[in-house]
Amino acid sequence: MTEDRIAKFEARRARLEQLSDAELKNRFWELCEELMSPIVDLARTHTSPSIERSVLLRMGVDSVSSQGVVSRVLEAGLLGKGAGHVVLKVAEQRGVDIPAAAALILEDKDVLQGLW
Repeated sequence: MTEDRIAKFEARRARLEQLSDAELKNRFWELCEELMSPIVDLARTHTSPSIERSVLLRMGVDSVSSQGVVSRVLEAGLLGKGAGHVVLKVAEQRGVDIPAAAALILEDKDVLQGLW
């Protein structure tokens, strides 16, 4: 089995030796895309309030606020967009930082209307 693996490696290595640096770079990014595409698709279709609270915490929103923001985002039917994405969109629209955008969402649920 080991000799078979070595032979397969040498065959792949020989093919890669023929590529220029630019071609190797392109091949690298093609493989990254191939590897990450199913993960990105899964992340787009599968989330939960706990995952979204975790994202908000990493964005600098405090724990209590993150729970309220996720509840508001869920009520608005936008959880599939990602709570962090929603907060970022509000921040960009209103010209404020992330914690201030989270506070706006908590203060007025109508802030979430018409984002998309």
